[in-house]
Amino acid sequence: MKIITDHIDRWKTAGILLLVVSIVGIIDNNFLTWLFFGVVYLVAFYEATKLFDATETRLFLYAILLWIAAGLYPHTSDLLLFALVVFAGSLAYWRKIEPQGFLPLLYPTAGMLFVWMLDLAYGMSALVWMLVIVALTDVGAFFTGKAIGKTSFCETSPNKTLEGVAGGIAAGTLLGAWVGSSLLEISFFAALVISLLASVSSVFGDLFESYLKRQAGVKDSGTFLPGHGGALDRIDGYLFASIVIYILLQAFGY
Repeated sequence: MKIITDHIDRWKTAGILLLVVSIVGIIDNNFLTWLFFGVVYLVAFYEATKLFDATETRLFLYAILLWIAAGLYPHTSDLLLFALVVFAGSLAYWRKIEPQGFLPLLYPTAGMLFVWMLDLAYGMSALVWMLVIVALTDVGAFFTGKAIGKTSFCETSPNKTLEGVAGGIAAGTLLGAWVGSSLLEISFFAALVISLLASVSSVFGDLFESYLKRQAGVKDSGTFLPGHGGALDRIDGYLFASIVIYILLQAFGY
């Protein structure tokens, strides 16, 4: 099929990623999951510093220490505020640190911390659910857009079509609701609402990263994944969806 042969590197990389993620999911070991997400986070963090033009070398040290703390400290969301306070103090003291260094400590840091919080609070089932929602939204948008896409979605990402986005959200919402209510002890209504909002948020997570790349004048966030670009190019949707899923699960009382 032409759609396969034209994107062979993309499909090969996707297959390897799926294998690695499946192994981590099947083993379901807390330390291994933390380590895997830590590698993803640090690569994405490095790419974000390039997009934000935040070249201060100690930023990477902050990211490493933050992720180590996330593996040790149970209230992970507190760490984001703590990291920002530490950075603000460092900025004021040394005065040579670039203010835009705040930005990588928000993106992708916040999203990755919420991914880790989902695992800590709801287990691997919640991560699988998020994977299904975002992946189906992405794949559904791709194939729907290829098949019937005509109307441009927005200027930030001219290759996206309104029809494709609608098809992706429909796929992510409907199948996501079924998976969520099956894997977690939540009602179908809650799973449907959360899947819908997580699917929509993943679209805008992808859009936000596209905006950052346009601002930086680059096509991809990096070259870490052949056919896909950088780590941020692969996890952009999850960085937004993780926050939405976690907050809504809490809001529904789960």
